[in-house]
Amino acid sequence: MCGIIGAVAERDVVPILIEGLKRLEYRGYDSAGLATINYQSGGLESQRVKGKVRDLEAQIKSTFLSSPTGIAHTRWATHGKPSQDNAHPQISRETVAVVHNGIIENYSQLRQQLEQRGYEFSSETDTEVIAHQIHYHTQQGKNLYAAFSATLKVIEGTYAIAVISPRAPSRLLAARRGSPLVIGVGIGEYFVASDVAALIPVTQRVIFLEDGDIVELQRDQLSITDLTGKPVERAEHTSQLQADAVERGEYRHYMHKEIFEQPRAVTDTLEGRVHDGRVLEAAFGPNAQRLLENIEAVQIIACGTSYHAGLVARYWFETLAKLPCGVEIASEFRYRQPLANPNALVVTLSQSGETADTLAALDEAKRLGFGPSLAICNVPESSLVRASDMVLMTHAGPEIGVASTKAFTTQLVSLLMLTVILGRRHGMKAEVEKKIATAMLSLPRQIESVLALNDQIEQLAEHFADKRHALFLGRGIHYPIAMEGALKLKEISYIHAEAYPAGELKHGPLALVDAEMPVVAVAPNDVLQEKLKSNLQEVHARGGQLFVFANHRAIMQASDYIHVIELGEVDEIISPMVYTIPLQLLAYHVALIKGTDVDQPRNLAKSVTVE
Repeated sequence: MCGIIGAVAERDVVPILIEGLKRLEYRGYDSAGLATINYQSGGLESQRVKGKVRDLEAQIKSTFLSSPTGIAHTRWATHGKPSQDNAHPQISRETVAVVHNGIIENYSQLRQQLEQRGYEFSSETDTEVIAHQIHYHTQQGKNLYAAFSATLKVIEGTYAIAVISPRAPSRLLAARRGSPLVIGVGIGEYFVASDVAALIPVTQRVIFLEDGDIVELQRDQLSITDLTGKPVERAEHTSQLQADAVERGEYRHYMHKEIFEQPRAVTDTLEGRVHDGRVLEAAFGPNAQRLLENIEAVQIIACGTSYHAGLVARYWFETLAKLPCGVEIASEFRYRQPLANPNALVVTLSQSGETADTLAALDEAKRLGFGPSLAICNVPESSLVRASDMVLMTHAGPEIGVASTKAFTTQLVSLLMLTVILGRRHGMKAEVEKKIATAMLSLPRQIESVLALNDQIEQLAEHFADKRHALFLGRGIHYPIAMEGALKLKEISYIHAEAYPAGELKHGPLALVDAEMPVVAVAPNDVLQEKLKSNLQEVHARGGQLFVFANHRAIMQASDYIHVIELGEVDEIISPMVYTIPLQLLAYHVALIKGTDVDQPRNLAKSVTVE
């Protein structure tokens, strides 16, 4: 994995491929490469680099590479270390070039077979077996399409694949199973990509491939079949994504831009869904009333930041809607053999809608006999959306930074709306619903007031410049917010950070507290504030340096070792969304001081499409 772009046209596609790769950089990668067909020599030409797309672009400029047919890739290492040899495209005997997202699970067996047939491997990747396998089948007399189809029948695992060969110079072949792939439709040209964002500069007409689809693209022709060769039809859509939606504008980093986009993202997520003191059930789709009628429990499945959103929502479902709620990390749920409840609503959360573990966990929930499924997602064309019974889009807009920000807050807003819809069926009074609706509509303004603290938080970040560890504390519904704050800090600043319920301090983490361990506390004015205050006094008494985000200074008096950031009065219902904003800003500014790659932190990818 991680990013694919390909094209077949009459014009030179190399600039299109490079621009497409640049628009896929947000997904995270460690190497990049490109292959084209040289129509004059009748051979393949390729360039690969360990490093950034800009390095690949510079290398290509010196070679004057030009072609109407080509494929390109940004790779995030799975099999094999980041290196030029392991970069894609992987090429077999100068006649087959392959780019691939996903994991081939039986690559070891296939590699052994191919080595016995005389194939030499130049990389550590699982992708190289695909290229050699296709080449092997062409040597058995098959044309490129038949060789590709035969290869797909023997490889096991997940994939999005694009293939070119001088044996069929005006063709581009592609296929998907478990990893996203989309076709772009131009005028007398076709494109393929792993993300719509890569196609926006050339077309907004797109076709989303389904699992098992094989596509053959020519400049003026498109055909899609299943693995048996039977033709299938896939509808064409017009993408609503705008080219400038993935530009940084005046901001230094995408993450900073996306933090400041949260008032608009929340407004867009609420628009048309909350009116006259009520949450409109129609927002959950035409079948929502029937599917939600007999729901007696909620099972949330998610990963990473989305998992933290689910942990917050558990408090809402159980206190406001009076429904039992389980929250589980998708990679654990899919292997745990949980007891199925046919009246439990399965809620999956994913920014991209392509998270492999979440998709697999949803399949497992269906197999086990859980109730209907609802996807809360930010990408309308994603696999998760298509696999779910109901969908609630977050309308956050493209999120480019690897560390999720606006997707998290809009997921929380969506989960709070779902709490109301389910609570209405379990005795929630109209005045409670109206209070929640009013609070949600005030949220964009509340977020804006916290964003105004940016400069103050930037100064606070200086205290973390030489730190290697940090502790985050919260209680009740704000403990998951502390978890999210710790995750953000470790993701982009590489400071080891972990979160604890403040009441657990004396059960272990207090032993870590000293002047070198900054302690960040989420301290709203709620029923647990006095208990949290006692916990913080324990930290202060042991020489710990406190950074307290609170409604007001009453919780603790500021001093050399106590820093209190006042957020003002916040409605308790929406406080999780409000209190996450300063933690995002803190992580961002600490990362700037540390000099890390904010938008593309090391070893991480935006969309985790492998297990």
